[in-house]
Amino acid sequence: MNKLTVIDCELCNSTGGVLLWQDDFCRVVLIEDDDYPGFCRVILNRHVKEMTDLSAAERARLMNHVFAVEAAIQELAAPDKINLASLGNAVPHLHWHVIPRWRDDRHFPKPIWAPAERAAMPRPRLDTAALALRLQQHIRS
Repeated sequence: MNKLTVIDCELCNSTGGVLLWQDDFCRVVLIEDDDYPGFCRVILNRHVKEMTDLSAAERARLMNHVFAVEAAIQELAAPDKINLASLGNAVPHLHWHVIPRWRDDRHFPKPIWAPAERAAMPRPRLDTAALALRLQQHIRS
């Protein structure tokens, strides 16, 4: 691993969003985006670029957290779909995006990083404390 990469890494040097939950392995943060309430990231706590850099047990552990976030968002936001994405092109630090989607959102059916298809639809914000609690319940189960 190149030390310069870690020094310059945005996700090594910041939480990466509003912290909802963490342990020694990873953290879950909320991305405050009015168009996509409940948009979260699951971020590995150490600097790793690819899923294959993890052991099989670590990959399973990380994905269990991604699925717990997906379940919590589904229960609280009731989106039409949830997108899971691990890109890392701009920030090569292993993290997963868990993105609630609605048929009438600005980008549907395209990815949220594509040009907008329509004007934003007002959406209610999720209660951060309720999301954190639901997330904790899913991670424990």
